[in-house]
Amino acid sequence: MGNPKAFLEIHRQEAGYRPIHDRIHDFGEVEQTLNTRERLAQASRCMDCGVPFCHWACPLGNIAPEWNDALFKGEWELAYHLLSSTNPFPEFTGRICPALCEKACVLNRFNHEPTTNRENEAAITEAAFREGYIALHHPVRNGKSIAVVGAGPAGLSAANDLNLMGYQVVVYEKNENAGGLLRYGIPNFKLNKTIIDRRLRLLEQEGIEFRYGHDIPSSSINILSQEYDAVILATGTPTARDLSIKGRELNGVHFALELLSQQNRVLAGMQFTKDERITAKGKDVLVIGGGDTGSDCIGTAHRQGCKSVTQIEIMPRPVEGPEDPANPWPNYPRTLKTTSSHEEGCIRRWNINTLEFIGKEGKLTGVKVQEIDWMPNPKGGRPIMVERGKPEIIKAELVLLAMGFLKPEHPQYPENVFICGDAANGASLVVRAMASGKQTAEKVNNYLK
Repeated sequence: MGNPKAFLEIHRQEAGYRPIHDRIHDFGEVEQTLNTRERLAQASRCMDCGVPFCHWACPLGNIAPEWNDALFKGEWELAYHLLSSTNPFPEFTGRICPALCEKACVLNRFNHEPTTNRENEAAITEAAFREGYIALHHPVRNGKSIAVVGAGPAGLSAANDLNLMGYQVVVYEKNENAGGLLRYGIPNFKLNKTIIDRRLRLLEQEGIEFRYGHDIPSSSINILSQEYDAVILATGTPTARDLSIKGRELNGVHFALELLSQQNRVLAGMQFTKDERITAKGKDVLVIGGGDTGSDCIGTAHRQGCKSVTQIEIMPRPVEGPEDPANPWPNYPRTLKTTSSHEEGCIRRWNINTLEFIGKEGKLTGVKVQEIDWMPNPKGGRPIMVERGKPEIIKAELVLLAMGFLKPEHPQYPENVFICGDAANGASLVVRAMASGKQTAEKVNNYLK
């Protein structure tokens, strides 16, 4: 390492977000960047720790110490080549990854100031695009073809690796463009869609064929498996978890992705009628679900001009960080997370169970909820829900259900059909989907050998 004692002299410095009064009026990315001097100083903090737990924690196995050292020395091109040797799309993870590596960083254990790996990753990749460090690959074809169904992060990762191995890869996507939840779930203020388009152009130039508007049902996979040497299913988790209670049919109750995907399509130029449009403008909004999708709904509601936003979660409030006794270092701590969207204004409540959607003349006006406690189950297993106090009504003209997704069930497929990403494992992180795509590409290659 160039400066093995930098972590003792330089504190962690994050780029931070644009001011709230500025960012809530547009869908531009909220995160700012450090200047080159500051970025190199942050890279220098990656210490010669001996056992890099960051590498262990990253699903992709990113070798952060190596590319941080190259970055500190100003060797940006080398840093990118080291980074891209394990991560096919660092411009995505550099923006939206929760940075498992940083939580496992030795410096996080030492003083809760881990190396800024995620921001460094984004800076390295942007420099690579800007300076032309990214070279196109033109693999020698091996005569075999692969169909990838689904163009989300898992499908794109699998397609990228197999294409570089020499296979002719065709990607089938049901939507009008590629990216999956990167494009239709994550708001532009976290990931501008021009970043996805830039990578897609490279993949197309390297020989991957994309066919949009192809919604391939399970019953057609067997046919596809006969047309190609192998098929990869990377269809994600399309079924959101619903809340089947009284009043679910009221106008104003929507799945989170209905709002998020439509808003991203509007920003891409698609038009919707007044009746089709889902908007929080002038409304009291209730988000049910305390995860990242719920947070994305909060930020979107603010930018649409909502009156107020409340977020409720049925589970208890997480512990205050930075340490989590139930998940000690180097595991990822399940601590209270406050996102940029939460900072923009939101009432947050935990231990709240939803009882009923209330409406008038078919339109939502409020939600009946109940405070609860979780008591230990004497028989073991899941704790028992116990009501506390009396039910109350939260005023709301728009409810967004952000309670996660159901793990898909698959029929028996031919042996040359492989499943990866969320379609195989259930809803998880983008970085895990990418890692699954890479692992599945290797399985396919071994199979076809």
